Amino acid sequence: MTVSWTPHRFTGGLLALDTANTVVLRGDPGRTFDRFEDPAEIARFADAASRFRAAELGERPLAVSSAVAIAPVVLSIREATDRLFRGAVSKGAVATADLPGFLSACAEGLAGSRTEIGVPGRPFGDPLTPIAFE
Repeated sequence: MTVSWTPHRFTGGLLALDTANTVVLRGDPGRTFDRFEDPAEIARFADAASRFRAAELGERPLAVSSAVAIAPVVLSIREATDRLFRGAVSKGAVATADLPGFLSACAEGLAGSRTEIGVPGRPFGDPLTPIAFE
């Protein structure tokens, strides 16, 4: 199913939450669906996020090398993010027990990355250099 990646899909407050929210009606097994079921949607999501979350990304676009190749990492980070934030909302605090899975998923996503951020005068890095979305 092709998803319409409109500004409404990017109202989670942060790109990480927008990504976690790509599973719709997560708590309703009869009606839930995953907008990333088709890996091609990951690339389309990244393209839309580049526009709708431009300020958060320091005007740097997100780039997807191969949606099929990165899907397992993206889904792992998405699910770890959802567990972390859903738990924090329900408990009123972040549970340290939720952090190892989240940090491991993020570390896996960053493995092999050559992206640089935090350069003096350019806290988001070079705006002409895309950020790998994986």
